[in-house]
Amino acid sequence: MNSEIDRQQTPKPDRELGIRIRYLRHARGLRMRDVAATAGCSESMISKIETGHAAPSLRVLHRLASALDTSIAALFDARRTNAVVQRVGQRELMALQKGVDGARIWLERIAPTRPDSLLECNIHIVEPGAESDGAISHEGEELGYVLEGCIELTVADEQHYVQAGDSFVFTSTQSHRYYNPGRVVARVLWINTPVTF
Repeated sequence: MNSEIDRQQTPKPDRELGIRIRYLRHARGLRMRDVAATAGCSESMISKIETGHAAPSLRVLHRLASALDTSIAALFDARRTNAVVQRVGQRELMALQKGVDGARIWLERIAPTRPDSLLECNIHIVEPGAESDGAISHEGEELGYVLEGCIELTVADEQHYVQAGDSFVFTSTQSHRYYNPGRVVARVLWINTPVTF
């Protein structure tokens, strides 16, 4: 694991995510094929995610949350807190899909998720070669600032190379995705409204 991530709280195992997904699927009376069809993936993939043998990409995770009528934060059992200060090393860290070469995207939750939250803030930690696995779109607006490294951000089929010190803003209804083409971990402060993850 990258030393930058090693300094953070240990991420929750993929198995816990799978258990929550299976529980929500059963609680809603849905079959694997129902969720797979709505999320646009195979039943086999749903089975692997539920048993902890695969982690979903950001795009699939977004679709799974929608299919289960929940949020990504709820799938990760995000801690609900009224704390004003979130200390370094104590913030929740969510691990997303490993790429073919093992590269991952991690979300470090800067702002705690509450039912009445109007905005959301994470640091996207994007390992070299990691990508969001296809474009997504949803209601809202997004703002980002690249803290370290670089990413290739595609919004409405227009590619932008953004590096440390650069910022971006776009309407979330435009299809968007990102990729780390660099050789070092990219860290991007990313703010969404309304809460997406």
